[in-house]
Amino acid sequence: MAISRTDKTSLAIDREKLERARRILGTRTLAGTVDAALEDVIDHARRMALLERIRREGGLGPTPEELRRWREP
Repeated sequence: MAISRTDKTSLAIDREKLERARRILGTRTLAGTVDAALEDVIDHARRMALLERIRREGGLGPTPEELRRWREP
């Protein structure tokens, strides 16, 4: 996984959480784990936005009304 732009910083990191995340994400380095975790948060937000849109619009695909219109001769 390529990191688009890097910044060096100091962080206080809970080592137990880091190891748990590393195992879950399948990463090997601290930087890789943090980057993968950030990607996961971004992806999660996208999934939640999609689910909200599906809920708001009543599902995926055509509405029952659209299906009725398409089936009319």
